[in-house]
Amino acid sequence: MDDPVAFGSQRYWMLLALLVFARGADFLSTWIATPNLVLEGNPLAKKLGWKWGLIVNVVLVVALAGLPLAAIVVSTASVLVAARNFQSAWLMRTLGEYAYRDWYVARVQETRLSVYLFCLFGQTVLTAGVGVAVIYFGRFRLVLLAIGMGILAYAVAVAFYTLLAVWRMRRAVNYTSTDI
Repeated sequence: MDDPVAFGSQRYWMLLALLVFARGADFLSTWIATPNLVLEGNPLAKKLGWKWGLIVNVVLVVALAGLPLAAIVVSTASVLVAARNFQSAWLMRTLGEYAYRDWYVARVQETRLSVYLFCLFGQTVLTAGVGVAVIYFGRFRLVLLAIGMGILAYAVAVAFYTLLAVWRMRRAVNYTSTDI
């Protein structure tokens, strides 16, 4: 399972289809939530934009399809990210990207930082716990290992990008409050 597969083999095409579906779901959910990438949490994806992001993802998908373990990890994390995006995409689209961002920032600023971080920690630890359990119980089955690693990667990504956003918000608030 962890050995590279030959380009163009049946297994390669299956992994490529899985990656295209998973990365496509992430792209679609992001586009529905934030067509102008105003709310994109990944600074690299935001900087690349849609065109270059698509090109980088095509190259990534074609390369990863030859590496089964990596393909399943990335697919699992991508599907979980897409599901999280879809959870609030309707609200982001309804309010608009800027209005949603302002509304969200105001809610975070009204909340004690310790409560917000505790809830983030709870969400990511519980998600990571599922990933760790799948890794542990599936350690002799590489597909389960890869799915567990994907869940764990998702939990780490949620924690990292959410903390990055909170850090930016707090920095922006401190910056504007010192300018007044």
